[in-house]
Amino acid sequence: MPTNISLLRTKTILKRRGRSRSSHYKDIAEGLFVPPILIGDRAVATPDYEVDTMISAQIEGKSKEELRSLVKELVGSRKNLLKRWLQSDD
Repeated sequence: MPTNISLLRTKTILKRRGRSRSSHYKDIAEGLFVPPILIGDRAVATPDYEVDTMISAQIEGKSKEELRSLVKELVGSRKNLLKRWLQSDD
């Protein structure tokens, strides 16, 4: 997991993926792409390394089940990332 993380807004992700907004959110609903995180009252973004990982997996031709498994792994690691940041401040 990288130490220098950027958050990407949906417009940027759509450009990078070459997908429409509706297709992107359908992929999220089906567990085929990582969901965004809330960064404000009405704003969301996705960590850049997660987007890179998902795009790489799609380029590699991972199956839908493999993509779903990867999504679960990435989302699960978000909690560990927060713990690491908090511990590194000590």
